[in-house]
Amino acid sequence: MGSPHMKKLILCAFLISVVTPAFATLKVGERAPDFTAPATLGGKEFTFHLAEALKKGPVVVYFYPAAFTKGCTVEAHDFATAMPQYQALGAGVIGVSHDDIATLNKFSVSECQSKFPIAADQDRHIMKNYDAALGFLTAYASRTSYVVSQDGRIAFAYSDLDPEGHVSKTLKAVAELKR
Repeated sequence: MGSPHMKKLILCAFLISVVTPAFATLKVGERAPDFTAPATLGGKEFTFHLAEALKKGPVVVYFYPAAFTKGCTVEAHDFATAMPQYQALGAGVIGVSHDDIATLNKFSVSECQSKFPIAADQDRHIMKNYDAALGFLTAYASRTSYVVSQDGRIAFAYSDLDPEGHVSKTLKAVAELKR
C-alpha cells in the first residue's frame, strides 16, 4: 500500500470524497486559464503550451493527485487505452500533477504508455488557476477533468476521486463538440 504518508493521503482523500460533494469549480463557458509547463511524453521532456495545443483541436486537461498511486495509475491506463478515440475526434489530452519532471518521465513511459503527455505543476499554479486542489490537501490535485474547446472555453468539467468515469465522460463531451 505504500508509505504511512501515502496511507494517510488516501484515507484523507476518501474522507473528503465521502463528506463533500464532487464538483469542478470552473464552470462550462468560462475561459480556460492558459498555461505553459514542463511536460514529458514517452520520457522525452518538452514545454507544453495549452494555447498551442488548442490550435489542433479540443484538449482534455485532467488533474490527478500523484504519480504511481493506485487510482492515478488506473486513470493513466484508461486515458492511454482511449487515446485512439480522442485522436479520431481531433482531441488532445494532458495530465497534470504536482510531481517533479523526473518522476513524470518514468510515469509517462510506464503508466501513460507513452500515449499522451503529462505536465509538472510543482508550484501548483495550474492547479490553483483551475480550482483543482484536493480540499484541504492543497499540495495535491483533486481528480478533475476538463474539456477545453478550441476557442479556449471550458466545454465540460467533472470532479470525482474515483478514476472510473473520467475517460468515458470526457470522450462523450469531446464527441458532442464535433456535432
